[in-house]
Amino acid sequence: MKEEQAVCYSCTNENCFIKKHLHLEQMTNYISKKQNIICKKSDQFITEGAPLQGLYFICKGKAKTVKTGINGREQIVRLTTNGDIIGFRGFGTSKRYLIGAYALEDTVLCNFSNETMQEILQHVPEFTYALMLFYAEELNKSENNIRKIAHMNVRERVIDLLLYIHRKFGQTNGLIDIELSRKEIADFAGTTEEQAIRILSSLKKESLIKTEGKRVGILEVSELRSEIMEHKYF
Repeated sequence: MKEEQAVCYSCTNENCFIKKHLHLEQMTNYISKKQNIICKKSDQFITEGAPLQGLYFICKGKAKTVKTGINGREQIVRLTTNGDIIGFRGFGTSKRYLIGAYALEDTVLCNFSNETMQEILQHVPEFTYALMLFYAEELNKSENNIRKIAHMNVRERVIDLLLYIHRKFGQTNGLIDIELSRKEIADFAGTTEEQAIRILSSLKKESLIKTEGKRVGILEVSELRSEIMEHKYF
């Protein structure tokens, strides 16, 4: 990883939480304090349990956040792309990161230190209110994920994951625009790699999906949705 300065005002990422608030005059004081960090694919930029070093905003790229579960196994808890915030769990209430994070491809991150974030939250009410709404939305998603684990079987969880990444990353040339290994799919769906492979193979035989290497393409969105319709999570 390497660091470099970048100017937020010339950034083309309109989904960025910071960019959306640059119209506020007070934000000018804080933009110069942030750092841009360039990560290569597979680089870890947050270590679970490490001292909190502020929040990360994805300028360009994709990343996964993980949490250590039973027997030291890492569970994927979130997939992120342009404009998403990383490292917010524990911010303000903990001195250490509650998750780890890895780049899924070459990724550019914007980092605002603990001190800078605290200054923004204390002096820019509109930004603080928007961040509060973001936290509320994330809490709702976390509660839904708990319900999924309790009520969905393994096939339904894999289908739910495929529909989720289809919505979040889109599909180009018939393939979802993210590379995930079978192990990563299994981790996020809360199952074993062997089960994930069997389910993907079954969905492929049923002509519901196609695969090319690590890429998966959804052929029948409506049919996959109908399988988890009763859960209302798609």
